[in-house]
Amino acid sequence: MCVCTCQPRSAASSRYDSSLTDGQWAQIEPLLPVRNPRHGGRPLKFDRRLILDTILYVLRTGCSWRLVPHDLAPWDAAYRWFRAWSADGTWRQVHEALRDRVREADGREVQPTAAVL
Repeated sequence: MCVCTCQPRSAASSRYDSSLTDGQWAQIEPLLPVRNPRHGGRPLKFDRRLILDTILYVLRTGCSWRLVPHDLAPWDAAYRWFRAWSADGTWRQVHEALRDRVREADGREVQPTAAVL
C-alpha cells in the first residue's frame, strides 16, 4: 500500500532543480507548438509546461523514461512530445531563438561574424 503524500503537480510549482522557473517558461512558451500535430485540433491532455519539465527532468538526471516520478507527466506522453519536437525541428528553433536573445542581451550581433573550424 502506497502512503504517498504527493499532490498533482501544478505548472507553477518547482519541485525539481530541472523544473523551469516562471521567467524561463515565459521565454520558452511562445516558441513551442500550441498543439500536438498528430491529433489535429484536439485539446491537450497535459500542460505543455508539465511535459517540458518532465523532459528536462529526464535529460538532467539521466533517468530512464519509465522511471519518471509520478508527479510529473506520464513518461510515454513526455517521450512522444520529445520525439515529435526532435523530428519537427522544435528543439533547434528554440535553441536558435534563445541563442539570439542571449547574443542581443550581451550587445553582440545576432549572427556571428566569425567561426571556428
